[in-house]
Amino acid sequence: MSTKIFVNLPVKDLAKSIAFFSRLGYTVNSRFTDDNAGCLVISDSIFAMLLTESSFKAFTEMEIPDTATSAQAILALGLDSRAEVDELVAKAVAAGATEPRGATDEGFLYGRSFADLDGHLWEAFWMDPAALPD
Repeated sequence: MSTKIFVNLPVKDLAKSIAFFSRLGYTVNSRFTDDNAGCLVISDSIFAMLLTESSFKAFTEMEIPDTATSAQAILALGLDSRAEVDELVAKAVAAGATEPRGATDEGFLYGRSFADLDGHLWEAFWMDPAALPD
């Protein structure tokens, strides 16, 4: 069984968020995009639904966390190489993201992070399973 994941993220400015992620090389599925939501295609089975805050609130009665002071999740993207990790984070920062902490390098695991325009945390990482310690 193949499972797809659709992560729903509230955004303050849908057009700016779509432009940001487009600069990172991701595409938007226009069939599931309108004035209230943008369907960001991360891979064949991973999508992020960028929802205006009012649309996001239709799914929950809970408050949207203030990303300046709290984190609800860290979205981790496994990439094929260390170079891809560096490239993605460099594109994100050039497009307006911040890098909340420096790179981590454990030999078999390399990662960097960025906070997108709305403060959502993303972790880009590469791992060499053959080099995992016992």
